[in-house]
Amino acid sequence: MQTVFVRSYSLLETALDCFQSQMHGRYRHDKRLSCGRLLPALSTMDLHLFDYSEPGNFSDVSWPCNGSDCIVVDTVLCPHMPNKSLLLYTLAFVHIFIFVIGMIANSVVVWVTIQAKTTGYDTHCYILNLAIADLWVVVTIPVWVVSLVQHNQWPMGELTCKITHLIFSINLFGSIFFLTCMSVDRYLSLTHFAGTSSRRKKAVRRTVCVLVWLLAFCVSLPDTYYLKTVTSASNNETYCRSFYPEHSVKEWLISMELVSVVLGFAVPSCVIAVFYCLLARAISASGDQEKQTSRKIIFSYVVVFLVCWLPYHVVVLLDIFSILHYLPFTCQLENFLFTALHVTQCLSLVHCCVNPVLYSFINRNYRYELMKAFIFKYSAKTGLTKLIDASRVSETEYSALEQNTK
Repeated sequence: MQTVFVRSYSLLETALDCFQSQMHGRYRHDKRLSCGRLLPALSTMDLHLFDYSEPGNFSDVSWPCNGSDCIVVDTVLCPHMPNKSLLLYTLAFVHIFIFVIGMIANSVVVWVTIQAKTTGYDTHCYILNLAIADLWVVVTIPVWVVSLVQHNQWPMGELTCKITHLIFSINLFGSIFFLTCMSVDRYLSLTHFAGTSSRRKKAVRRTVCVLVWLLAFCVSLPDTYYLKTVTSASNNETYCRSFYPEHSVKEWLISMELVSVVLGFAVPSCVIAVFYCLLARAISASGDQEKQTSRKIIFSYVVVFLVCWLPYHVVVLLDIFSILHYLPFTCQLENFLFTALHVTQCLSLVHCCVNPVLYSFINRNYRYELMKAFIFKYSAKTGLTKLIDASRVSETEYSALEQNTK
């Protein structure tokens, strides 16, 4: 069994009709990414794969379609990708694990933050919105798993395709933007706006949260608008893909991928790194153990974000270079990009599970609220709650991160 990789920037149904009118074989359409696009158009380049029982020379195929309808960039006869089913089923299992952990952790953060009368820190506005965004991201994972185990087919209809992608993209962008805003807020609250009234800072934070959601929606809308489902006439396989205007398909592909890299990683990672480094420097250089702990926590914010997101966006950039033909089109490259995008995508989703731990559970005051909500709610008369209240401190190991934010 051999596979013909046909890289095309045409409408899927047109390319399929063009090729199937010349060849009599089993058509199989594939897609690099399994669960939508982590960000708009992270995999909008259509990769058409055709399996045939007999090898052949496809370089002389006559394509019965107009140049504007069927633009074939490259065709290469390749061996069938080994262990593809094993890869997809393994990743499906990992996605389910992320779904379970992410649902539990983020649901706890949302519930406790809403129930708590006071959280001991004012960035809970960002914490709450971050948890809501991560929660909606993991809610969509079962839908992606259904597509993943069917080799990226989409049997759930066009409306579900659009809605699922929109929810996923808005909340993933929102999660990244809230992390970015939190880094800026913590530094400015400690250094420049320590004397600002609590009411005014709360109003500013709420306004910022609204603007973040609006920005995430605007960034996610274009790719969602162009999403469509298409069904193969030969084997009734349905896929969910982006179909951009035919006169500028390649430009749309590159633009959407660059927007996703710049707004989804490059700008946020730089802002997070710079402001947390400034925050670490703003902390007194004394050897106080609590302040040393604060520096380690700050460092972990930056490292975790980079570990989760950098590999994925490096692969996306390789994909862009491949589209632009800066990298030679080979079977090895296509197989690598297919595997790398799936694996690094899974790694980036782990961030939805790490955020609740890193930004909520590690905080002593939040742990107090968590224990009070789940353990001591019905034991107020035992004296245990009062004992913990006495030991509770508002500015201990998180003093450098949360002090003067009220």
